[in-house]
Amino acid sequence: MEQLLAIMKQLRAECPWDREQTPESLTQYAIEEAYEVEEAVRSGDVNEVKNELGDLLLQVVFQSQMYSEQGTFDFSDVVEAICQKLIRRHPHVFQKDQFENLSPEQVSSLWKEIKQQEKQGKSLSRLDEVKHGPALTQAEDIQKNVAKVGFDFPDVAQAYDKVKEELAEFEEAIQLQKSDEITEEFGDCLFSLINVGRKLGISSEMALLRTIHKFKSRFAYIENQINLKNKRLEDVSLEEMDQLWDQAKQKLKH
Repeated sequence: MEQLLAIMKQLRAECPWDREQTPESLTQYAIEEAYEVEEAVRSGDVNEVKNELGDLLLQVVFQSQMYSEQGTFDFSDVVEAICQKLIRRHPHVFQKDQFENLSPEQVSSLWKEIKQQEKQGKSLSRLDEVKHGPALTQAEDIQKNVAKVGFDFPDVAQAYDKVKEELAEFEEAIQLQKSDEITEEFGDCLFSLINVGRKLGISSEMALLRTIHKFKSRFAYIENQINLKNKRLEDVSLEEMDQLWDQAKQKLKH
């Protein structure tokens, strides 16, 4: 860890690209690296998981170094903060005499209670609790949050009826060719479909990542088959690619 921190400090001093970065310019890379960790775990390649976790750790070290240069905090402060948070939010582990034999559900409830206590006086709305992150995840978290106070469709059927309603409005916006309305109605369709998934116990984020992985595998099959024919993708017809796509669906399970 000391070596990594020293390397980062040297890179900030001597590398032109690293030197010009700011906390704001780097956040996109932290998000990208988190997704690459997910993909590596999904692949089952432990070496890839190890490497991607290292890349994600680099983002923490990089940000910490920049804030250290500002004189606000350094990496040791980040470590101290998370250590204290973990101890504070796990009294059933670090204060066993007061909390004994808690179930996983009770642990989750206790975690949320302590987290809420930490944020007293900070939030103006219960939706301020929703974490920033991918839009799919935010939408799902918002829906879960308001459902706790009864702002929710009573069943999946009514939630799905809302999807159909939004699709009709989306189609109308397309026919009217109003770009702002098209974008707004498209977002409403996504939000409503995510709500159906939530009520069915489906993680929209993970479901979409699974579909992306499946699409990439199938398209890679198309590329490979075309390469075997000594052709270029640009020279192959859509009909031929569709035929190879159907083959990929038959041959590839994921």
